Amino acid sequence: MELDRVFEALASKPRRQILAYLSELELSTSELATRFEMSTPAISRHLSILENAGLVTSERKGQFVLYKLNAESLASTLTGYALEVCPVGGKLKRESRALSKKKKTT
Repeated sequence: MELDRVFEALASKPRRQILAYLSELELSTSELATRFEMSTPAISRHLSILENAGLVTSERKGQFVLYKLNAESLASTLTGYALEVCPVGGKLKRESRALSKKKKTT
């Protein structure tokens, strides 16, 4: 389940720190390793977990792979979770869905 992968990824403090750092710029594995005083393989493992959870994306630029935060995925996942566990979330979600359908038909 996607939600399980996201929460597993967010359970690690170093991964949360990596996400915070990637929120403003794209960085390579070696740049992140220097910033967080970790080995490149350790950063790679963290990035792999974050990428599998859909929280970061990667793009090859020349000889480097740059990583950046996938903010839309993070926000969407956390919002969806909050709506499901919030006592009024389900009701509001259904109301919003009904209103959206109504607007589309008018």
